[in-house]
Amino acid sequence: MRKYLPLEGGSASSKRLVSWLAKPRSKPLNLPRVLLADDSPDVLEAVSRMLTPEFEIVGRVNDGLSLISEARRLSPDVMVVDLFMPGLSGIEAARELKKRHNTGSIIFLTVYDDASFMESAQAMGAMGYVLKSSADRDLVPAIREVLQGRFYHSPSLKCQEEERPRKTIPE
Repeated sequence: MRKYLPLEGGSASSKRLVSWLAKPRSKPLNLPRVLLADDSPDVLEAVSRMLTPEFEIVGRVNDGLSLISEARRLSPDVMVVDLFMPGLSGIEAARELKKRHNTGSIIFLTVYDDASFMESAQAMGAMGYVLKSSADRDLVPAIREVLQGRFYHSPSLKCQEEERPRKTIPE
């Protein structure tokens, strides 16, 4: 721990500042920056609490238009986005962000346990696809992988090989 010399004749507020600066910090200052987008306030709160120890939550939004404006303003490293939100969906917002050459990576956080949706999300440039049902296990590893430039999907995602109708994310 650093030791600071007392300020001679300094004000009480200066001494408090020096004391505050001398305290060890529990979080490093350069945490990866994450922007959250989901139409459920409960999901936003839970995900924020889950990620806060390892990541800096720079913002929370509840629709696609807000996601686009906040991504531009905040320049997050990663955006955790619900697929379907009212107004402009997470899908449409992600497409728009890619068109605008936004550098933040997108991870979809969704209830849709369908490999076809995951494949469509990856084809449109998303770097992750995490199921809400396994977010407590998968979201932190997903963000870590995405920050290393690797695609991540929830291991529990149903990736069945049998013939099934292909679903795609709506245009």
